[in-house]
Amino acid sequence: MRGSRRSLVPTALVAALVVVGLPAAHSQAQDQPYLIGRGISDVTGPAAENGMMGYSSFDQKTTGIHQRQRSRAYVVVDRATGERVAYVNADLAMIFRAVQEAVLDRLRPRYGDLYTRENLLLSATHTHAGPGGYSHNLAYNLSVLGLQPQALNAIADGITESIVEAHEDLAPGELSLGRGQLTNASVNRSRTAFERNPAADKAHFPNAIDPAVTVLKFRRGGEDVGAISWFATHNTSLTNENTLISPDNKGYASYQWEHDDEGVRYLDDRPGFVAAFPNTNAGDLSPNLNLRPGSGPTEDEVENTRIIGERQNRKAQEVFAGPQRAVTGGVDSRMRFVDMSRVAVDGRHTTDGRPGTTCSGVVGASTMAGSVEDGPALPGFSEGMQSPLKALFEPLDVEVPQWLRDCQYPKASLVPTGLVGATPDVLPLQVVRIGPLHLVAVPAEVTVVAGLRIRRAVAEGAGVPLEDVLVQGYANDYSQYVTTPEEYDLQQYEGGSTLFGRNTLPAYQQEFGELAESLRTGAPLDPGPTPGEPPFTGINLQTGVVFDDKPLGRSFGDVLTEPAAEHTRGQTATAVFVTGHPKNNLRRNGTFLEVQRLVDGRWTRHADDGDWSTRYRWQREGVANSTATVTWAIPADTPAGTYRIVHHGDWKSGWTGAITPFTGVSRAFTVR
Repeated sequence: MRGSRRSLVPTALVAALVVVGLPAAHSQAQDQPYLIGRGISDVTGPAAENGMMGYSSFDQKTTGIHQRQRSRAYVVVDRATGERVAYVNADLAMIFRAVQEAVLDRLRPRYGDLYTRENLLLSATHTHAGPGGYSHNLAYNLSVLGLQPQALNAIADGITESIVEAHEDLAPGELSLGRGQLTNASVNRSRTAFERNPAADKAHFPNAIDPAVTVLKFRRGGEDVGAISWFATHNTSLTNENTLISPDNKGYASYQWEHDDEGVRYLDDRPGFVAAFPNTNAGDLSPNLNLRPGSGPTEDEVENTRIIGERQNRKAQEVFAGPQRAVTGGVDSRMRFVDMSRVAVDGRHTTDGRPGTTCSGVVGASTMAGSVEDGPALPGFSEGMQSPLKALFEPLDVEVPQWLRDCQYPKASLVPTGLVGATPDVLPLQVVRIGPLHLVAVPAEVTVVAGLRIRRAVAEGAGVPLEDVLVQGYANDYSQYVTTPEEYDLQQYEGGSTLFGRNTLPAYQQEFGELAESLRTGAPLDPGPTPGEPPFTGINLQTGVVFDDKPLGRSFGDVLTEPAAEHTRGQTATAVFVTGHPKNNLRRNGTFLEVQRLVDGRWTRHADDGDWSTRYRWQREGVANSTATVTWAIPADTPAGTYRIVHHGDWKSGWTGAITPFTGVSRAFTVR
């Protein structure tokens, strides 16, 4: 793994002592109270003909890569007690339990019970521009045509690799917290629902957004080695018209800090500076500042992705370099499963002061309309759903019983997804503590006021200030939205997508409050019900690669279109190659392209398919032929010199099924 050889030898003994549960010697660097490690790996799935996750659009299928998706991991160990937590933020739409289980299954043979559901927090940035099909719940695989094992394995493998790298990178270090505000990277897309909340809650958010930026700084040996920067905005600058894989605005923020500002090169054998930009309570917050998909601050969705990402990065670095509060205190975590379909909610948490209850997950009619500010969702279930899609939709063709309609009132109930196992009812709830910072891992998208109420409950249970509690959304599993009861009553998109009824938020306040109290007192907790295997997990209507073919007289890797002989900065160099299907080899932690520069008589890699300046586009030609178009938008700071474009691919034989790699090389060209 990258970085596995970078740990200093003197720290190996300390790490070993902690692994077996023995505290490190008290005399060792009290100003470095933690062992900290960071890691990064590639979670990019199939780059062609795989439905994308987020907008639920049947037409949105991958056709290439703008930037790769990555998993960023951090391990923090309390040197005094040996307690640890592992935190992961991945460039994904959501984390599903299928991912959590797959990662734990991969970690267990290596580490035993060192990393468990309790101390491992998996979170997603919520990009809507990546391959889907990695859930075991049918509702989240519908538009992707079922479970895609290749996508699930890419994600589980990449997350696991990032955790292993962080574990092997452990060394003594220190942490600190900084805070700031960012007001030009989000807008409330559900303002009418927000206004239904009490004045006291709305007063916390004068502009109906959560502007808080919280930055956790990682430092070792006098050197800054990483940062986690929490900020609430949807990762949806790119619309459902986009078909290139991208980590969207939060991924660009990470890339700009790591690659442009810290000089990290992801394909080199080094962990480098690791900068994660996770989401918090972003359920009703959009980056589309003009409240139209792909609009704001400009009318160019790709440029908006860059601008909103850059704004997050620049503010995070300002906070990172500003006043910091040293992190001290223990490391701990609590987690248990809760059946959200049957929580008896105490009147202390309900809006009318009377006991209430939740009920099994139901998708409301407003869910199907989608959020008009970020992108429409599924069409009506009853029209045009003939074979082969019939196999996907038949399990959802179930009448909502009256008792469930009554419990979900005033939702116009559409599909009882919880009753048929298409969405999860039993969910993992977790609170993680790193010194004073408490992370509330919510398996859903939480609106800003709903997030405030959850934070209050956890702050009270943990006995800490409100500012030391953050909602970590999109964590460990996924169950759509969490709105306040007042917002729920309006049944906008977010309310219609709040699965467990009007008391969904009060139930979360109650359950997370109990977790926080257990964290404070050390009292044991019932682990809760073990979730079962969802039905219909094996459905997959997406065909794989049968074979690859090429035009008569051509070979795989041949150049069909050469770049111009000369370019200036700001122009785009383009090369088109005969290629095979990218599903033949995902090339994780590798690349489908290189821009190479001639340096001292040797060709060296200058850019790859993880860079902002490059695009890899795949297109099917006829039955089995395909082309790869590689473009390089030459940045303004590109050194003058001689360059060429290289394409790496793989083709599948129709006779033997063997997959063979190939490389295509364009002619050389100059950049002035």
